[in-house]
Amino acid sequence: MITGIAHINLTIPAETLAQAEEFYGGTLQLQSIPVPELQRGTLAWFNIGTSGQQVHISFGTTDPMGTRHPCFKLGSREDLERLKTRIYEHYLRKGPAAPMAADVPGEMDSGMYLFSSSGTAEENVLLLIYTWNDK
Repeated sequence: MITGIAHINLTIPAETLAQAEEFYGGTLQLQSIPVPELQRGTLAWFNIGTSGQQVHISFGTTDPMGTRHPCFKLGSREDLERLKTRIYEHYLRKGPAAPMAADVPGEMDSGMYLFSSSGTAEENVLLLIYTWNDK
């Protein structure tokens, strides 16, 4: 019987591992963990809190207009709004690891790459379709 997810794997363009580490480790504040010695420089792994679940990042094909995405559950509406604000601030700062688009916190969700759904505290989720230019 399946009891949960150990990890999800998200692909990024080759040579953009530093951008992924900045976004997932810095902006999303996921905890970076060591990868196997022989795979350093080609993978990044992050813990999702203390859940035992992880996000793995590896090189592969990407589609900036694609719909593949993770959906993160947050503890409260306030946590959701704080994270949306951090993502939007990263978008405004620009740079190679910045999202290509992001919703303006507090406005009706309308972004193509970042949008959320909320209800009760148990239903606060962030649906994240994240990509950056690899040029």
